[in-house]
Amino acid sequence: MSAQEPSLTLRPALAADEPFLFELRKATMTEHLARAGESTDDAEHLARLQYRYDAAQVICIDGTPAGLLKAHLTENEWFVVQLQIAPAHQGRGIGERALRTVLLAAQADALPVALKVLKGNPARRLYERLGFEIVGEDEIQFHMRRVPHASAETQAE
Repeated sequence: MSAQEPSLTLRPALAADEPFLFELRKATMTEHLARAGESTDDAEHLARLQYRYDAAQVICIDGTPAGLLKAHLTENEWFVVQLQIAPAHQGRGIGERALRTVLLAAQADALPVALKVLKGNPARRLYERLGFEIVGEDEIQFHMRRVPHASAETQAE
């Protein structure tokens, strides 16, 4: 990390964050949803935002909200529900830095991480770079999974 890299923090999303997160969702997902033939109306965006809101974390850059990471632990894996970075902050490694917090937690638990990405969404390149592989698909999205890397400790057991 360079000395000039902005500070990235994650904090639980509050009810007061909903207007920001709603606009973030529209700004980051409308194009991809429309291309996939999915609904882009406000009611759909709001329903998707509110889904698993208990797991939502606001990604802050130098204390200012810049994105959303929604991930939770299931019985046998971590699942990334949503990762959205405000357009003004995209392309700076923020999504990767935020996602690495989930990858580290999963690695500590020796659990895989799963997610789904809309076909045509350039975020797929990030996921592949981080070791996710396509394990299935449906009409509109790829199902991706990253298995935990074996460490020296687990190999010795």
